[in-house]
Amino acid sequence: MAIYPNLPSLISLTTEETKKVYRTLEQWGSALINELDLRDLQVDSKPSTHIYTVVTVTSISRPKGGDIAYSASSGKFKGYVSTAASTTWKDFN
Repeated sequence: MAIYPNLPSLISLTTEETKKVYRTLEQWGSALINELDLRDLQVDSKPSTHIYTVVTVTSISRPKGGDIAYSASSGKFKGYVSTAASTTWKDFN
């Protein structure tokens, strides 16, 4: 599934110089698409969260949005939510 656009085919090019410029642009565009596809694959293959088992969530020094923790002291699963309005741990159950 292609998510990045391809350079349109321009059949009516007339001069050799114009054709050369188009081929250069086409090669550059293909290389860029390959780089973007590789980066997408790297991003998509990373885990979206870290899962912790802790006594209390305050013992986690630098949580990131989407992290999950099981707080043994409260017996609850919690998710770390980071928005413009607040940054806090929210109970799942």
